[in-house]
Order: sequence, then C-alpha cells, then structure tokens
Amino acid sequence: MKSGVLFVATVLIAIGVVSLAYQGITYTTREKVLEVGPIKATAEKERTIPLPPILGGLALAGGVVLLVVAMRR
Repeated sequence: MKSGVLFVATVLIAIGVVSLAYQGITYTTREKVLEVGPIKATAEKERTIPLPPILGGLALAGGVVLLVVAMRR
C-alpha cells in the first residue's frame, strides 16, 4: 500500500514540475490541404494544449502532501 502511495506522489510531483516549467504540451499534426488526382499537398500545424499554472501548483502540492503522509505512516 505504501509503495503505491509513494508512486502516485512521485508522479504528481513530476507532473507538477513539468506543468510549471513548460506551461503546455505542444504537438504537430499533418493536415491534407489539397488533393487533385495524384497530386497531394499537406501542411504541418503545431498545436498547443495549455496547462494552467494553478494545475501544476495543485499537482505539486498534492504530491508533496501525499509523500509526507506516506512517510509518517
């Protein structure tokens, strides 16, 4: 039981740090722009999923609290 709580605490802390450092997840997609017979054209578009700093702070704080509670038991 304790190892599961430690794992979740570690994951929450990591997510919190990454969220605060990068403030979003960026990825690239390819979209078909034109297709005329054998001729095809695509465009790469960069998209970002924003991660609010409050989310990172909450994840980090939750992970620290879980870690402290698990260490006391």
